[in-house]
Amino acid sequence: MAPKTARARRLGIALRTHREAAGLTLEAAADEINSTRSTLSRYENAQTLVNPATVRALLTLYGVGADEVAAAVQLAKDARKPGWWVSYSYLLDRRTIDFIALEAEATGIANFEPSVVPGLLQTADYIRGVMRGGPHTLSDDQVEQRVHLRLDRQQRLTSDDPPILDAIIDEGALLRPVGDRSVMEGQLRHLLKMGELPNITVQVIPLAAGYHRGTRGSLHILEFADPEDPIIASVETVAGQMVLDRPGDLRTCTKIMEHLRTVALSPAASRDQLAQLLKGR
Repeated sequence: MAPKTARARRLGIALRTHREAAGLTLEAAADEINSTRSTLSRYENAQTLVNPATVRALLTLYGVGADEVAAAVQLAKDARKPGWWVSYSYLLDRRTIDFIALEAEATGIANFEPSVVPGLLQTADYIRGVMRGGPHTLSDDQVEQRVHLRLDRQQRLTSDDPPILDAIIDEGALLRPVGDRSVMEGQLRHLLKMGELPNITVQVIPLAAGYHRGTRGSLHILEFADPEDPIIASVETVAGQMVLDRPGDLRTCTKIMEHLRTVALSPAASRDQLAQLLKGR
C-alpha cells in the first residue's frame, strides 16, 4: 500500500465528490470501468494509488470538464512520484510512514510534546538518546539510521520554502535528561537558535500551569497549501502514530491546540525560560 500523501488524499476526495455529484453509487461507477466496489473505495480513501488512465476514465464517466480532468490526471501522476522518505520505509511502520508523507507536504505544522523535545527540533545527540531509551532494543546501526531519517525530516525547516512550525513544549520535557549534561545543553541551545528563525515559534508550558488538556500525550496538526486539503491531526499512541481526519476528531484536536497556546508562555517569555534552564544546568 502506498503512503497516504496529501496529493493522494486530494485526488481521492475529488473522485468521491464528482461521483456523488453524478449520482452514481460505488457499485455503479465500478461496473462502468470493469472494476469492483472495494477497489474504487480504496481509490477514494487514498488507500491505493489510482493510475492516471483510471482517473481519466472515472472523471469522464462523471461528466467532468476537460481542464479539470487534465488537472486530476496530472495529480495522479504526481501522487505516484516517490518521496525522499521511501528509502526509509523498511525502518518504519505504516502509520509512521503515512504521517511522514503528510508532514513532507504540509505548509503549517503545530506540534505539542509533553515528554520530549519535538522531533523536528531535536539535535542528533538528543535523537540518539531518545532512540536508545525507546521501547525497542536497537543496534548502533539501527539507531544511526533513525537519526539520519529524523535529520532528513528537519531539512525542510531551513529550505527556501519552509513550512511554518509552531512548537509547544511542556517544561517537564526540558527538565527530563536525555543523554548526558552536554546533550541537554546542546539541545537547549538548539531550541533557542531555531526559535530565532522567522518560520518557527517555540513556546513552553511551565510546570506552574498544572494539569492541562495536553498532559495525556503528543499532538500534531498539519495544514496544507491547497484549500481543498482538509487539516490532519495526529496523536502518539502505544501502537505508534495515529492519523485522524474525521471532522469531530479534528475539531477536538484544534480546540486542544488552541488551549495549549493559551496556557503556554509567550514566545519571548519562552526564550527567557529556555535561557534560564540553560543557565541553571
